[in-house]
Amino acid sequence: MPSPIRPVLRLTLSISAVPLVAIVACLSSCSHGESAAPAATSASLSLPSPEEFGEAHPRFDEYWYQGVAELTRYRLEQARYGEVHEGEAVLLFVTEDFLPGPQVKHELGPRPADAVSVLKLNAHRQFFTGIYPYTTLTSVFSPVDGSAAFKVAGSVVEWCGVTYTQLNRRPEGIVARLHSYFESEADQAVQLEHATFEDGLWAALRRGPAGIQEGRVRMVPAAHYLRFAHRDMAAYDAEVRMERGSEGRRTMVVTYPDLGRELRVEVGEAFPHIIYGWEERERGGPPTRATRTHAILTDYWAHNGLADGSYRAALGMGADPPRE
Repeated sequence: MPSPIRPVLRLTLSISAVPLVAIVACLSSCSHGESAAPAATSASLSLPSPEEFGEAHPRFDEYWYQGVAELTRYRLEQARYGEVHEGEAVLLFVTEDFLPGPQVKHELGPRPADAVSVLKLNAHRQFFTGIYPYTTLTSVFSPVDGSAAFKVAGSVVEWCGVTYTQLNRRPEGIVARLHSYFESEADQAVQLEHATFEDGLWAALRRGPAGIQEGRVRMVPAAHYLRFAHRDMAAYDAEVRMERGSEGRRTMVVTYPDLGRELRVEVGEAFPHIIYGWEERERGGPPTRATRTHAILTDYWAHNGLADGSYRAALGMGADPPRE
């Protein structure tokens, strides 16, 4: 849920045209013979796109403290096992209050004096490799003032098992923990040097690409990459640069010379600094690509019933079935 700093406002924006959201048939219910929910679009549900919401709320504090989350769906082409697998990804951004001591969301009692407002990112991917599915979820907690991200928590779930990674930024450094079903990894707890989180760069881009610090840096790679590549939890040498993209867009490029990894993220120069897509490359393998297809703003946590499948349809979930 979002930060309670400002009251929740009911969304009543009228949407006359939503070019990014196609009319999608609602997914059929598979529970207890329930009938399918009606087809829906973001317009019929009065769900504004980030472009429309940004026009009505053109400042960071106005946009991010309206009691809703921003959900963006991407068509995913995920490289795995030397091939490219079709899937989908969702980036979910929302503000909430965060307790820097225990490094958890504040939700009990009055807001403490030391609570910090963060822009939380939940980055979700799902794709199939042959018969079995992969699901990854990475949660990142970044202070809205632009300072370094507090925490990264990442999971990879597939039919072989589950791995879980957590990185906490503390005064003495980064405390890293890993729980893995692989014998070579197993359970680990290590302390890392102070470094930038690659996973924290996404929230930094949402504050504006002009604020990205370019040059050489020590960086902890993305949580999902570390597990896919079975790399040590550590900071690696990286270089960050910004490139001009198509009109009104810029591309952040992160390269790791020792890892052979490159991340490219395309972002809008104008507020609300929309992330249009990204590409990941590893030396000697095919690229992973994600392309924006749908985007809405809504209080998604309030729509968890059987009848709320129309919201999933409006986000385009399942619009691109896996192809093997």
